[in-house]
Amino acid sequence: MNAAGENRPGATGGVISGEAGRRARRIRVMLVVALAVVIADQVTKSLAVSRLSSGPIHLIGPFALVLSYNTGIAFSIGTGLTLPIIVIVAVVVAVLAWFGRTVPNTGAAVGVGMILGGALGNLADRLFRAHHGAVIDFLRSGFWPTFNLADSAVVCGCVVLAVALWRTSFTRRPPEADRRALP
Repeated sequence: MNAAGENRPGATGGVISGEAGRRARRIRVMLVVALAVVIADQVTKSLAVSRLSSGPIHLIGPFALVLSYNTGIAFSIGTGLTLPIIVIVAVVVAVLAWFGRTVPNTGAAVGVGMILGGALGNLADRLFRAHHGAVIDFLRSGFWPTFNLADSAVVCGCVVLAVALWRTSFTRRPPEADRRALP
């Protein structure tokens, strides 16, 4: 039912209930965000490879665009362990997709979509680019390891997800039976 108390037809001609409709919308949000992150990540990495192969570009202060390849994970941990990293990331992607089906609100769906998109963007590098399982990094800050858009999406997505889940814990009301038991 929608806000007016009406049922709305589903894609198969059936009726989508209120919670099922909200869940379907959150899943769509998660998938659209993940797709947008993957596309933006892969486009920026392709631009980095084509434009930064001849050398770095200084931006301002400690910030520069510098092409580098990372066969490890965060902070180059596990450098050279390409196959185990691919397997671990594939499992993480599957768990995220499964978890994403049950997120409690749109903010959490956005956060999971960002994390999922970032993980898929880096996994795509490892599987489909001819860099021996390396991820393309190109954003250098001088005080932090070189990273890419997918890395940023994962970190920002974790923050968005944490805030969304934290806010949910304060806005959820206990079921009617539990409320009667409260003083």
